[in-house]
Amino acid sequence: MRVGSTDEMPNQARIPYRMRRLSKAPHGRIMDGPDFEKSALIPTIAQDASSGKVLMLAYMNAESYAETLRTRRVCYYSRSRDKLWRKGEESGNVQHLKHLYYDCDGDTLLVRVEQVGGAACHEGYESCFFREVDPDTAAAHIIAEPVFDPAEVYGRS
Repeated sequence: MRVGSTDEMPNQARIPYRMRRLSKAPHGRIMDGPDFEKSALIPTIAQDASSGKVLMLAYMNAESYAETLRTRRVCYYSRSRDKLWRKGEESGNVQHLKHLYYDCDGDTLLVRVEQVGGAACHEGYESCFFREVDPDTAAAHIIAEPVFDPAEVYGRS
């Protein structure tokens, strides 16, 4: 078969790339969203929609995913509390959904959000990724300033 020929290409390959809406997962299932059958909890990366900064990593299950789509306010699943976690329910630092993506395997999500209150991290920082590790020494350094005092917001130290 010569390059560019469609004579022996499967039907999906004949559809222009920009017009493909659904993709086939490696196991043959048509993917029209994340694959909660493969894993009940899917890692979810939160990214600031304006700055592109990675804010946090959390998990969603099918229920939190559906609620996020329905309300446009990001809802995660808390593994430690074993329940839905509506981001900002205690701190007021909610995340409004702007865009939602899933990866090629349907087992990771990316939510691009408007972060209200300036901080996604429960330790008071804009991002949960406020520590940088020096690859040469393995020493960690705090590279950001806190936005709020967690003791004041959550009433505990």
